Amino acid sequence: METRGLLVVVEGVDGAGKSTVLKRLAAHCSQNWPEVVTSREPTTGPHGRRIRESAVSGRLPLEEELDLFLRDRREHVDTLIAPALSRGALVLLDRYYFSTAAYQGARGADPRSILAANEAFAPAPDLVLLLDCPPAVTLERIRSRGGGADAFEGLEALEAVRSIFLSLEHPSIRLVDATQSPEVVSEECTAFLEALLQGRLSWR
Repeated sequence: METRGLLVVVEGVDGAGKSTVLKRLAAHCSQNWPEVVTSREPTTGPHGRRIRESAVSGRLPLEEELDLFLRDRREHVDTLIAPALSRGALVLLDRYYFSTAAYQGARGADPRSILAANEAFAPAPDLVLLLDCPPAVTLERIRSRGGGADAFEGLEALEAVRSIFLSLEHPSIRLVDATQSPEVVSEECTAFLEALLQGRLSWR
């Protein structure tokens, strides 16, 4: 019998509500799943820190940026994601390689090549909750909570990112309208996740 855990990813442009959804999903799942692990990308490791710093200090050249994302993800997979899945844990991620395809794709890289490079080593997600919201709305949300747009968050750039997100084809992707209230968005995401959990729990 398969013992691998479940990998669930929350994706979307900045300000779509990923962090809120992730927290609510973690609270919900902790009630009926033995172990729940939450994480995010870029990570807080050395490669992830360089990526985050570049969002404030200025974007790195595309190839260097892509290399850092791959290095950061490999380390993330090796040290956290793969071990947790092997224990049977439910892993909840704020961003994964779909974000790399969308954000670096918007800079001119080939999204399909990015996906292929990552899928060669990164575990495939069981569920991807893609929170879709117009960047004009998400940027206003970021401003309203006191944040300023960083180098990854210009309107034109985010429009291109959103377009790539919506073009991605993967059997695990579920599109969620993130213009709705946080409560409704979280309820829809929880329903998608609950269907996945019930399917797994039925034979555990």
